Amino acid sequence: MPLESMPLASGYLKATALADDRIRDACDISIHNFRGGTTNATMANALFSDEPPDVLAFSVLGWNYRSFASLAATFKQLNPDGWVVFGGTHVAEQADRVFRMFPEVDVVVNGEGELTFRDLLNCYLDGVDKHALHAVAGVSFREADGTTCHNVARDRIEDLDIIPSPFLTGALEMTDADGNFRYDVALMETNRGCPYKCAFCYWGGAVGQKVRAFSPERLRAELEMFGRLKVHTVVACDANFGLLPGDVEFVERLIETRDRLGFPRALETSWAKNKSKTFFRIVKMMKEAGMRSSFTLALQTLSDTALDTMNRRNMKVNEWEDLAAWLDEEGLDCYAELIWGAPGETVQSFMDGYDRLSRRVSRIAVYPILLLPNTDYMEKKEQYGIKSVRGDNDDFEYVLAHNTMTFAENQQMQRFLFMARVVAENAVLRWIWPALRHLAGITQSQVLRHLDTWISTTDDPAAAPLRGYAATAVGGTGAFGAAITYLYTDPDAERMLLRWWDEAIRPLVPAEAAPVLDEVFRYDLLTQPVYRPADRPVGEDLPVVLVRDEEYYLRSGVRLRYDVPAIVGAIRRGAEPDLSPVDFTVDLYYRTGSESAVTSTNHEIVVHFMGMTAAEVHDNARGSAEGLSEAEFEATSASRSAEAGTPAPDGRTTIGMLKADKGGCS
Repeated sequence: MPLESMPLASGYLKATALADDRIRDACDISIHNFRGGTTNATMANALFSDEPPDVLAFSVLGWNYRSFASLAATFKQLNPDGWVVFGGTHVAEQADRVFRMFPEVDVVVNGEGELTFRDLLNCYLDGVDKHALHAVAGVSFREADGTTCHNVARDRIEDLDIIPSPFLTGALEMTDADGNFRYDVALMETNRGCPYKCAFCYWGGAVGQKVRAFSPERLRAELEMFGRLKVHTVVACDANFGLLPGDVEFVERLIETRDRLGFPRALETSWAKNKSKTFFRIVKMMKEAGMRSSFTLALQTLSDTALDTMNRRNMKVNEWEDLAAWLDEEGLDCYAELIWGAPGETVQSFMDGYDRLSRRVSRIAVYPILLLPNTDYMEKKEQYGIKSVRGDNDDFEYVLAHNTMTFAENQQMQRFLFMARVVAENAVLRWIWPALRHLAGITQSQVLRHLDTWISTTDDPAAAPLRGYAATAVGGTGAFGAAITYLYTDPDAERMLLRWWDEAIRPLVPAEAAPVLDEVFRYDLLTQPVYRPADRPVGEDLPVVLVRDEEYYLRSGVRLRYDVPAIVGAIRRGAEPDLSPVDFTVDLYYRTGSESAVTSTNHEIVVHFMGMTAAEVHDNARGSAEGLSEAEFEATSASRSAEAGTPAPDGRTTIGMLKADKGGCS
């Protein structure tokens, strides 16, 4: 990714440690934020080329478990007396396995890490032996004889404000050398805790089932900082945002900050599974204010049998259709989540659920089931007949088969999941789904299967890259990012999609609907993010305009034979669209800087770079000019050309912290 991913957890650890006067005076703490794909050798040279630290702490998840173990082994060669600390959900409560596999690890932190990490550093400064950490609650460690000692669990942090803000304290660097916000999005927590115990998830177990909130005053101050740094998107890293009444105040402050400073302009989060009056109030506020978000239906399955094994019967998931219909009719962006391969699920039940869901929500995030440590599914493998395999480059267990899913069925479905994730979830196509369903009776799953079949048999050389990426899907770790980037950025990929449409989909369409659907499909391609326009075909040298302190590429005077936004909007509202041909002209605006979003495979962020009409940009860029008409808004868009660690002093303890970044290590 061109931009960094914010190392929020490491920021919390550093800020809490430095709030202790003794640690602040005695220690230098540095955060090493490595990008995904960085090799172990590169990280080792960056960490140890000057002098290895005294304490090396890792925030561990399945994708960096082995890499971090390798770095720990190198560290112990250079500093045998140094401490290696592992924390994170993948190793919490798993110390016996960690120590058995990686004897270089000295301590495993179980649960929330801020206060535990502070206490460990004070033990180090006190000269406590790393094999005698009996006084530190919430850790497991190896005693001198090699046996594992599991200390008493640490109580959950009730008053979250005792964790200093990593933003307001400067524990996290917020800007780059040019003074610009350095991360792709701003991550923040408004609360901690999850009231559910889903069989596939450890969120509630890791941070507790009781939900605790940060104070409104702290959150307001953080939003103020993000507004002044011109942060476009805030991601609230909460399990169930919209569950607490205080979430309303947070959104009110977010909107007020945007209106006063122009930023932030979008909120992404994991929305509450059960949608209460609080949720609907927040959605209404955000719509009226033009504050963008992707509202989530975290269903995971529509199979009653699978819901039982997931421990999700207490969620009102059967009410999702009314909610999806309401969001659709309000014209609000919505996506859903499904997990393939849960015990109790079959191919038929999953596909039935997918198409039932896609009638209301086209952007469906579909993921293969993984077995995670400390979860109910992991503990009941034998009961469900689960057969699994460890990943090649990670430490997750990939489910291959179980009592209601054969090996062959799983392989078949992995191909479907690949196409669904690349094309539908990541919005390579998004306008065409409701139009095809309404005007041609073609379901979303049918379209995706036709694409898979076509790329497998066509002689078009542009299909070869996608065919190769899809072939990796059977192992459950398909090259999704490469496929998405290819479809969004390569002119040959656009030509290939047009040929696929003509050869595989258009023959299935009623003759009277074909001209309309042709134009909707063209609009899909036209509104994809602009990614390095110099690499686009001749004639795509788009000017950059400045709209409320944010840059957009402008594609002016796009002519269509039908009013596509109006047609699709009517279908989404449940109304009959007017299919009369018109000479429809529209200006399309695209946020610059899509490169990080496209390559990150983050569908929640990439949608903010899609082509928008002037009216949509007007809503998105409200704030200092609230109340301007659309014409006045356009008049204020100013065109312009596209432009395109020091070693610690003697006697001070050094602490290196490495934080997990999805898809790599940081």
